[in-house]
Amino acid sequence: MTGTEYGQDAEIHPDATLGDADDRPSLGADPTIRSHTVVYGDVVVGDRLSTGHGAVIREGTILGDDVLVGTNTVIDGHCTLGDDVSLQTGVYVPRNTTIGDRVFLGPHAVLTNDPYPLRQEADLEGPTIEDDVSIGANATVLPGVTVGERAFVAADAVVTEDVPPGTLAIGSPAEHRPLPETLRGGNTA
Repeated sequence: MTGTEYGQDAEIHPDATLGDADDRPSLGADPTIRSHTVVYGDVVVGDRLSTGHGAVIREGTILGDDVLVGTNTVIDGHCTLGDDVSLQTGVYVPRNTTIGDRVFLGPHAVLTNDPYPLRQEADLEGPTIEDDVSIGANATVLPGVTVGERAFVAADAVVTEDVPPGTLAIGSPAEHRPLPETLRGGNTA
């Protein structure tokens, strides 16, 4: 992006869009922003952001350090993500979502914020994903749900209610089970 400096180790592909002429995002050290990615002007990002191609990070979003926003992933604005978060290809994060530290969302995981899409007026309430949570590929987490610290959501699960800390959520609708010993503890960066 011409006319913008983000430090000597910044890798900003020329066809990425970083805000506009009057409003640039605040990027920390060593970002890698790949082609066709859009980062809105009022976004605040920590160090070492890495995006895939075609990622979108919308207005009012705050990202911590060492965040990966995968190819075609959308963070739809007014979200907060902690440090060491990995959003794989095609993840959708709706407005008003909070994601803690060391969180992994697998390919095409979907978080939602509207309990009655197009049927009636409702407050948009994104989910809360606490520290050290892993969410598998194609899982869906419904509005207002909290996924507790160190919980594990299995692939294809549909999470309709809060998941207690250190619990496995599996199935559709997701049932809670004890977390297998091999999945206990936090995520590694």
